[in-house]
Amino acid sequence: MSIAEHQIDGSTLLTSVTDLRTGLTMATELEAESTTANASSNGEIPTLQAGDRLTLDEFLQRYETMPDVDFAELVEGVVYMSSPVSADGHGEPHFDFVTWLGVYRARTAGVLGGDNSTLKLDLDNAPQPDGYLRLLPEHGGRARLADGYLEGAPELIVEISASSASYDLHDKLQAYRRNGVREYVVWRVWDRAVDWFKLQEGRFEKQQPSGGVLKSQVFPGLWLDVDAVIAGDLARVLDVLAEGLASDDHVEFAARLRSDAT
Repeated sequence: MSIAEHQIDGSTLLTSVTDLRTGLTMATELEAESTTANASSNGEIPTLQAGDRLTLDEFLQRYETMPDVDFAELVEGVVYMSSPVSADGHGEPHFDFVTWLGVYRARTAGVLGGDNSTLKLDLDNAPQPDGYLRLLPEHGGRARLADGYLEGAPELIVEISASSASYDLHDKLQAYRRNGVREYVVWRVWDRAVDWFKLQEGRFEKQQPSGGVLKSQVFPGLWLDVDAVIAGDLARVLDVLAEGLASDDHVEFAARLRSDAT
């Protein structure tokens, strides 16, 4: 057999393998569509599957029938579901971040916070952020409770992320920006970095620390020692936060919130 014949056979084989893979992919997709169609036609609500493209109503309808699922979110119309969560890559950093937010909330009347709550942002987005702070509506906050869910954007959202490749810094960032989240904080654990974005003229601008400390513009006194939080030094994180809570900016902010309530 000639070299040319070998080349023709190799090309034919490659084409056959490609066709086979394409056929298998199409068959898998058709099977998934068939399963969903059958469930719908039988009056059953289909379960959530990672990668599903759904509307907000479809997502919530399915999510509410799956009490055993702890985490699922809709970002730009696509369903994301959690894989096993590591302690050092997520659980422990999450705990420190939520503690930091919780202490601020405890010292600032008129501010509420949440942890892993589904937010109804728009027709294509129902994220479940690691944490948030929000102003109550009577103090100018945009987010409101409706049927147990928070509708609208909290003023500040935090996420624990593995690296800059995470969707937290891509699709989710754009969804938060478009829906008016005023500050967005991402702790990139494996990158050993914290990104703090502030919404300015419709764009997220990354803030730079001053003396190693990042400071909120929306919640005066919410200060974060970047090196301390990355090192897991929660005591230092809370010491710096205490300095922020004692600052004139926070004292004035807290007094304004109290006066709004009277």
